[in-house]
Amino acid sequence: MAKIHFFYSTMNAGKSTALLQSNHNYKENGMDTMLFIPKADADKNNGFIESRIGLNAKAVIVDLDFDFYEYVEKNKTENIHCILIDEVQFLSKDQIIQISKITDTLNIPAMCYGIRTDFRGELFEGSKYLLALADNLVELKTVCSMCPRKAIMVVRLDQDGKVLTEGQKIQIGGNETYQVVCRKHFRSLTKLI
Repeated sequence: MAKIHFFYSTMNAGKSTALLQSNHNYKENGMDTMLFIPKADADKNNGFIESRIGLNAKAVIVDLDFDFYEYVEKNKTENIHCILIDEVQFLSKDQIIQISKITDTLNIPAMCYGIRTDFRGELFEGSKYLLALADNLVELKTVCSMCPRKAIMVVRLDQDGKVLTEGQKIQIGGNETYQVVCRKHFRSLTKLI
């Protein structure tokens, strides 16, 4: 029976690298995969899933109107063995339900990679429903940028490096925009918890 696997972490923990390695393993063994990336992130990468260490692969770009089940059912091959989705935090509740329908009715595993919480410590919609519906939850770990503790949160920075606690939920950026921290440092930097 196929399962949904949710690999979650903060930024800089190797989620995209792990996704691309899994995709490589399937391909190396002669199995087909489908890769997906939300439009919110795809625009900066020209539709590629990219890791910080230089790996990349072309992916299907999805917006909030995209129907995963319809697409996979229409485009699946006899040899499809897995769908892999990067930045799943940007998906909607309906899309997570579509992914669960793929695993339950088409018997195709889904490997989903994303961030759990935003810069205010609030769950992203896609992550919220994956935490509820995934068969397997796997935390990928990284270290706080301010101490040796495990990082579980992110803070957003302005152009001067000042911590922000207000703004749009989604703002694409890298180390110039976000810093990964432990809960203790999140608390002291944001005063949100």
